[in-house]
Amino acid sequence: MSMHADRPVRQLRLVVEAEDYEAALAFYRDVLGLPEQAAFSGGDGARVAILDAGQATLEIANPAQKKMIDEVEVGRQVAPKIRVAFEVDDARATTERLVSAGADEVAPPTVTPWESLNSRLDAPAGLHITVFQELRPLEERQELDGFATDAER
Repeated sequence: MSMHADRPVRQLRLVVEAEDYEAALAFYRDVLGLPEQAAFSGGDGARVAILDAGQATLEIANPAQKKMIDEVEVGRQVAPKIRVAFEVDDARATTERLVSAGADEVAPPTVTPWESLNSRLDAPAGLHITVFQELRPLEERQELDGFATDAER
């Protein structure tokens, strides 16, 4: 019996086309710090690198939630339909590193009502990203208003 028998999906892999492959790879691997898990090249200059981003989740938000998050983190509607969020240990230092490496800061690190420190950036490969640092452990965040699974509601 596989240890994933109760989980039909084993991994979330976000595939991003980068016009400037070298710049995107340097930004996400070397500056953000995602370790390279594998890299492949093929004919006609085809190249791909698979970077380990730790645990993956798929966050499904309705339009009202997306609007509220943009208002809290940025103060205006700015995110496209897809935004990529990276949990880090130090949101301020990571944001400064990423901006120094060419990302555009959309909003500086901001403390959210759900007790995280979040910044927004426009980053290489056309990604709109959030860098977030959890300020309280999961057990404490679960006690906050509105923090429950749909099954618990």
